[in-house]
Amino acid sequence: MNGAKILEDIKENIEFILKNIQNKHEKSFFSENKVPKLVAVSKKQPDHKVDEAIACRQKIFGENRVQEAINRWKKRIEINNDIELRLIGPLQTNKVKQALSLFDVIETIDREKIATEIAKNLHEKTKTNSFYIQVNTGNEPQKSGIDPLEADKFIKYCIEDLNLPIVGLMCIPPVNEEPSMHFLLLQKIANRNNLSELSMGMSSDYEDAIKFGATSVRIGSLLFGNRQV
Repeated sequence: MNGAKILEDIKENIEFILKNIQNKHEKSFFSENKVPKLVAVSKKQPDHKVDEAIACRQKIFGENRVQEAINRWKKRIEINNDIELRLIGPLQTNKVKQALSLFDVIETIDREKIATEIAKNLHEKTKTNSFYIQVNTGNEPQKSGIDPLEADKFIKYCIEDLNLPIVGLMCIPPVNEEPSMHFLLLQKIANRNNLSELSMGMSSDYEDAIKFGATSVRIGSLLFGNRQV
C-alpha cells in the first residue's frame, strides 16, 4: 500500500512538472522551439524511487558521480535500453574512460585537462555522443566551471582543436543571486557560439530557466522528494 502511494506521488509529480514545463514554454519567447526535456536528478535517491520513475516512463536521468551511476544503472540500462543517462556532476580524469562507456551525455566539461582526456579516449565505440561545457556564471571559487570571460575561447578550443561534439552549455547559478541574469548570460554565450542546447534550471528555478531558453531542466527534489544525505 505504501509503495503504491509513493508510486502515485512520483507519477503525479512527473505529470505536474511536465505539464508545467509545457505551459511555461508555450508562454515564453522560445515557444517555437522544442519543449525542454525533463532530466530526473536521481543522485542519492533510493533505488525504489528511481525504479518508480522508470515505471512512469521517465527516460532521462542525471547522476553526479561515475561510480554511483555504474552501480545503479549498468543493469537497469540493459533492461531499459531507451534510457538516456547524463553526467551532471564533476568528472575526474581517472574516471573518464568509465564515464564515456556509461553516459549518453556529459554536461560538465569544465577545464582543459578534462577536455583533452576526453578527446584522447573518444572513439567510434564510445557511448557518449554529446557534451556540454559547464560555465561558472557566478565565478564562485567553490564551483566547477569555466570563467564566462574565458568561455568563447574554451568552446572554440574544444570544438576546433579537440574535435569534441560540443552541443551546449550548462550552469548552476549562485543560491543567493537572482538566477535569471545567469540564465541570460549562458544563453548569450551559447548564441554567439552557435550552440543549441542549454541545461539550466533546477527544482527551485526551472520556470525562470525556461523563460530564457532552457532546452533541458534538471529536477530532483520536486520529482523524487528530498534526497538522502
